[in-house]
Formats: sequence, structure tokens, C-alpha cells
Amino acid sequence: MKKVQIITDGSCLGNPGRGGWAAILRYGKHKRELSGGEPLTTNNRMELVAAIRGLAALKEACEVEVVTDSQYLKNGVESWMSRWKRNGWITAGKKPVLNQDLWQELDAQLARHNTKWVWTKGHATHEDNNRCDELARAAAAAQEGR
Repeated sequence: MKKVQIITDGSCLGNPGRGGWAAILRYGKHKRELSGGEPLTTNNRMELVAAIRGLAALKEACEVEVVTDSQYLKNGVESWMSRWKRNGWITAGKKPVLNQDLWQELDAQLARHNTKWVWTKGHATHEDNNRCDELARAAAAAQEGR
């Protein structure tokens, strides 16, 4: 099974506002940058989309290390999602899970791969995370605000 690293980031100019996401895929010496945006969204949605698009770009099942600066994303996958699924996508507070559509899409992508989640401090020393931030911000800025 191929070992791939995916570095992700989401950005939002205003929250909600113009959003952007980015993912960098690394396999051996190969590097691929992905990014895109939405005109009216939230930062958390863009963090989720970055992970979804990065995982979806993989053509086959892989061992994936996902590097994110989003505690929301990492905690959601590692701590909350299994309970949400068990409870019919209802939170411990008996409310519908926010961004359920994207969590379900991410769950489908995770079923394809063996993933490990790593948190990195945003806007710090992780070169690829900083690059993702640049790409996500540029994608957000390119959206027409509504």
C-alpha cells in the first residue's frame, strides 16, 4: 500500500464569507497542490473540504498521514465522528451535527484509506502548511462575495 502525506488547510474571509481550501499531496519525491473555493461558507467547512478533496484525489487505497492545523477536523475524525454516526448524526447535546453533509463525505473517503491524523500549529514552521494557507487564502480571495 502506498504511503502518502496530505497537508490541508481552509480559510475564510469573514466567517461566514468567501472561503478557500488547499491540500498538498506528497508521495515520495512527487508533490501535487490542489485548491478551490466557495463564495459563501465557513472556515470549518473549508477545513473539511480540504481533507475530502485531498483524499478523493488518491486513485487507490493508501496509507495516509493527514497533517492539519484544525483541531475541529482532527478531533472530529478521531473523537466525535464514531459517536455521531452511532447516534444518527446527533451530537451529545442532542442537536444535529453541523456540517453533517461534509462529515459524511469525509467518512466515505476515510473508508477507502488507512489514515493517521497529525496536528501542526498553523502559521508556524510547517512549510507545506504555510503553503496551503497561501493557496487557501488566494482561493478565498478569488471568490465573489455574496
